[in-house]
Amino acid sequence: MSTLIKGTAILTMGLFLSKILGVIYVIPFYDMVGEENIGLYQYAYIPYNLMLSLAISGAPIAFSKFVAKYNSLGDYETGRRLLKSGLTTMMVTGFAAFLFLYFFAGPLAELTIDEKDKVNSVQDVKEVIQWVSFALIVVPFMSLFRGFFQGYNFMMPTAVSQLIEQIVRIVFLLGGAYLVLNVFNGTPETAVQIAVLSAFVGALGGVLVLFYYWRKKKPEYNELRAKSVESYDVRLRDMYKEIAIYALPVVFLGIANPLFQFIDMLTFNNAMSTTENAANSSIYLGILNLTAHKLVMIPVMLATGFSMALIPLITKYFTNNQFKSVNRTLDQTFQILLFLTLPAVVGMTMLSDELYHVFYEISEPGSEILAHYLPVAILFAMFPVTASILQGINQQKWIILNLSIGLLLKFALNIPLIRMFETDGAIAATIIGYVVAIVMNLAVIFKTMNYRSNMVLRRILLIVILNAIMAGAVFASLAGLDLFLGMDSKFHSLARILIVGGIGGAVYGYLSLKTGIAQKLLGERLTKYTRKFGF
Repeated sequence: MSTLIKGTAILTMGLFLSKILGVIYVIPFYDMVGEENIGLYQYAYIPYNLMLSLAISGAPIAFSKFVAKYNSLGDYETGRRLLKSGLTTMMVTGFAAFLFLYFFAGPLAELTIDEKDKVNSVQDVKEVIQWVSFALIVVPFMSLFRGFFQGYNFMMPTAVSQLIEQIVRIVFLLGGAYLVLNVFNGTPETAVQIAVLSAFVGALGGVLVLFYYWRKKKPEYNELRAKSVESYDVRLRDMYKEIAIYALPVVFLGIANPLFQFIDMLTFNNAMSTTENAANSSIYLGILNLTAHKLVMIPVMLATGFSMALIPLITKYFTNNQFKSVNRTLDQTFQILLFLTLPAVVGMTMLSDELYHVFYEISEPGSEILAHYLPVAILFAMFPVTASILQGINQQKWIILNLSIGLLLKFALNIPLIRMFETDGAIAATIIGYVVAIVMNLAVIFKTMNYRSNMVLRRILLIVILNAIMAGAVFASLAGLDLFLGMDSKFHSLARILIVGGIGGAVYGYLSLKTGIAQKLLGERLTKYTRKFGF
């Protein structure tokens, strides 16, 4: 296995495990604080994610690219100079981001929630935002260190530190919330404050892992530095300029989803104040932005690996003027993305009642919002992939423009649509914003690459037909199960998911193999095994 493939596999596995843990921990936490207080948790994390992205500014990825570039030229001195300067810069920007979020928590809380809200007060929201802001001091510093190791194509520190950071965060979050509620007889609001502080504690765990690897590899890196060719003597100003040019589109790619959520956070409660369900607006927002959103992002995980692996491959072909290879890669990407994501979305949508029960509780609004929100996962998957393609063909400037237009549409439509359709209105505004941004991304790709493919359209139609047949099988299975297996307990709901999901997966898998589309999309290795079974 080549170093590149091995490194990518390690990084992807670490990221995947970290994301899986990020979904699972919500189950016990929800049981501890309840539906009414879980929304308070998302009031802290959405602004935190935005400020974190701005504090980091895409620097780790850009930093790793910069270090790798000069290392390949034998100039290890330049990368070390940037590390020293970059760590200082990240500490300063992280601390500035912390101060900004901490002291503006009050005005942000007032914008977010009405003092008449029956679930959470402005003071509650202000305090959780202040508690989570401490993590901004540490995380940017840690992220840049990860970028340095990646520049040496050493992915283990990033993967391990991400995993340890997540484990420490979850242990502190669940342990702290449990102690507050069951040992110290505290309030759910205090439990949520301790829970959001876990981001800071988890980051400290990640930093310790990185320091361990730094001490281990420092002698080797010092030896390379000593053997370094004469330094190119790049000015720090030019280094940061080069990094900024690459990092800005990465920032917009990373904060696209949090920005859409942030718009909901700022406008949802005020827009809902004129509706019949005004008293439940905080609960509905908590479902939309946290509990349902966690489940919606499960199919999107499939796209994360694509967007990470796509840029270098397309860049390589595009730089070498291998435009036919670029178009073949585009063909495969669009087909595989839909082939994997669509059945997950269809199946989860039809099992939304069972899923919400297993992860949280039986909740009519919860499962309804989840069912309506799940199809948006296809758009959440499409945007990062199309944006990554734009980066690969050197059209990254369009990412910023297209996303900005999508966000403006979301912002303009959110309040009127929420007043008309409540939570569905917020989902509709998100769909409109994402569709416009994706269509504009595709328009640039089609024009730049002169890309047209009737074959892809035919394959997409086939995938849609296969999913329709699978949906019929799932519907029939659910109708049959209703006769003797209800949703009386979480175990029963889980059994329904496993049985129906197994039937749906078997039908989709069989049809995909029988039509040959699975073999065509997933390659010769799959064909080697399927021939043994007569496909």
